[in-house]
Amino acid sequence: HFWLLLGIYLAALLGNGLISTAVACDHRLHTPMYFFLLNLALLDLGCISTTLPKAMSNALWHTRAISYAGCAAQVFFFVFFISAEYFLLTIMSYDRYVAICKPLHYGTLLGSRACATMAAAAWGTGLLHAVLQTANTFSLSLCQGNAVDQFFCEIPQILKLSCSESDYLREIGLLLSSVCLAFVCFVFIVVSYVQIFRAVLRMPSEQGWHKAFSTCLPHLAVLSLFLSTGMVAYLKPHSVSSPSLDIVVSFLYSVVPPALNPLIYSLRNQKLKDALWKLMTKRF
Repeated sequence: HFWLLLGIYLAALLGNGLISTAVACDHRLHTPMYFFLLNLALLDLGCISTTLPKAMSNALWHTRAISYAGCAAQVFFFVFFISAEYFLLTIMSYDRYVAICKPLHYGTLLGSRACATMAAAAWGTGLLHAVLQTANTFSLSLCQGNAVDQFFCEIPQILKLSCSESDYLREIGLLLSSVCLAFVCFVFIVVSYVQIFRAVLRMPSEQGWHKAFSTCLPHLAVLSLFLSTGMVAYLKPHSVSSPSLDIVVSFLYSVVPPALNPLIYSLRNQKLKDALWKLMTKRF
């Protein structure tokens, strides 16, 4: 387990680190799309660094222990990074909408100040969400033991330890409000892509189609991976739940997207591939 987790973690560090460095160092990539991609890579690094190092340590030392403060910190940072990433993916869908449907207004609607504001809003909203969720979760009366059947401290698993029905219902209410917010973002993404596909289908040339899809497909792939694994983790019926299945599903949504996102974005993006190649040949 340790070597498997280490390989995945190093791949995620390398991929996201290379993308961050390439975007920061190559002036040709100083555009809104790549600015948001840089933020996505940083969030992926934070997300996977919240869970895997502790899991690797436990696997290496054959233990499953984590301190109460460590568990609270893990919940806070994981919710922070995962929430901010979802909000950022929503913003990235708006970026693609403006680029394809309103190209003449792209520089006006997505200037440097607007991009910085939107990115700060994603990080800030994720931070606020993490504070509320962590404070509420760890104000519960936990009396059903201290064993969390997961490889990291996950809110649904901590809820199983609660013995106060009112506290439990309060936490469920907060989770439902989060689901509603996530649904609003999802509707915004769907509407954006409906408009994008309508605009693409009206393009007269195949070159325009190719250019539009080459920038949209990576975002759609990342978004689909993020949402599908997250929905399986949180919306699966209790009747099919088991400790081993819960671990596999949580692994899919917390570890796999941050590790695969750099690969997905670099496969179809020639500018990014050129920048990465230039960066690696310069360094090595």
